Order: sequence, then structure tokens, then C-alpha cells
Amino acid sequence: MIKSLRDLFRQKTPAEKDMDPHLAAAALLVEAALVDGVYVNIESDMIAEILLEAFPLDADRVDELVAEGESLAEEAVDTFQFTRHVKKLPMDQRISIVEGLYRVALSDGERSDVESAFIRHVCSLLYVDDIARAQARQRAEARD
Repeated sequence: MIKSLRDLFRQKTPAEKDMDPHLAAAALLVEAALVDGVYVNIESDMIAEILLEAFPLDADRVDELVAEGESLAEEAVDTFQFTRHVKKLPMDQRISIVEGLYRVALSDGERSDVESAFIRHVCSLLYVDDIARAQARQRAEARD
């Protein structure tokens, strides 16, 4: 009986098993926007802009990813369910997503300790080192 309960809780949904890394990146960006408890249109627009810059996607696909990412992020229980799929991307794209996380965090005009901690945690899960993270943060700050 314990085994059947354990198996029940370990089951993954089809979306978790083979999630599109671009969708996972969108969900991470939405999570970065949500971490301070406020999600505004400027953050949503920023996420779409980041995805357009980071990946060879058209605007319609990006809009779909943002909408799906919002749904996934609102239901998320942890960050790992997204980072494990983003890790499939090449390192330069992962670093681009980290820069995007900082841009989202800065888009409301403030950088909170909670947002910074979230981004550091995501970087550790994506195997992005501290130097690359700091450089991504500096690029994001220079854009604003």
C-alpha cells in the first residue's frame, strides 16, 4: 500500500516529462515576476520581449508561451520542474534567460532581496556560475 501511494505521488504529468525548454523558460520568467507578489503588464511585456530576443520564435508563439507560462507558474510547487527543462538549452541561452530574469526583476523599478535570492537559486539549478550571473546582472542593469 505504501508503495502504491509513493508511486501515485511520483507520477508526472505529460507536460512535466517532456516540457518544451522555451515554455519552461517562460514559466521561470513569470515566476521571477511573481516572486515579489506583484505581476503587472510591464513585466508580461518584458517577458515577451526577452523570449523574442533569446529564441528564434515568432510573436504569436511567444504570446502562447507567455500565457502558458503564466498558468504553469501560478500552479508551480517548485522551480526545479522548469529548470530541469531549461538545462537542455545551450549555456549561452541559459545565461540569456538569467539576464532576462534580472530584467524582469528590475522592470518594476526595484530589486528586492527575494528576487535576488530567487535568481541565485535558479542559477545554481541551471549550472550558471557566479561570474556569468554577475555579468548577466550587469548587462540587465545597463539596459535599464
